Amino acid sequence: MSRVGKAPIPLPTGVTAKAGPGELWAKGPRGELKIHFDPEITIMQEGNQLLVRRPSNSRRHRSLHGLVRALAANVVKGVTQGYSRVLELKGTGYRAALEGKDLLLQVGYSHPVRIAPPEGIVFKVPEQTIIEVSGVDKQLVGQVAADVRKTRPPDHYHGKGVRYRGEQVRIKPGKAGTTKA
Repeated sequence: MSRVGKAPIPLPTGVTAKAGPGELWAKGPRGELKIHFDPEITIMQEGNQLLVRRPSNSRRHRSLHGLVRALAANVVKGVTQGYSRVLELKGTGYRAALEGKDLLLQVGYSHPVRIAPPEGIVFKVPEQTIIEVSGVDKQLVGQVAADVRKTRPPDHYHGKGVRYRGEQVRIKPGKAGTTKA
């Protein structure tokens, strides 16, 4: 049996969850989320926890068991605590600012890059060189953070660009000078 799949998902106080065939809906203090999954896997609520069950021991059901349990746990954590990714800007003149809800990036282009947040995502700019992307959906937060990073990925020769907090960028040596005899 899947070690991940057999673990129950505790429901904190203030979180309500409804499971139907192939879908799970959860509502908490941060918002509400709904996920769809394979209808052969079932999610049951017993007391204040969710249990994920599979119909057989086939290879397909074993692989889906842990996946659905992990997705359900992410939904419960998202509606209670939320998710966030922190990005850093490195480079001379690189800075970020908020204009309404939109994120404005000055990252070395001749124009500022404007990024509008999708529904459920909030940008915060505590400093000019730090961007925080937060929301309840783990996948959406990660995708929006990746899109922001894609505006100017880290340069491996100078280290400039947008990177995740704690990301190690390996700096390559430049061209070696040649000497003529």
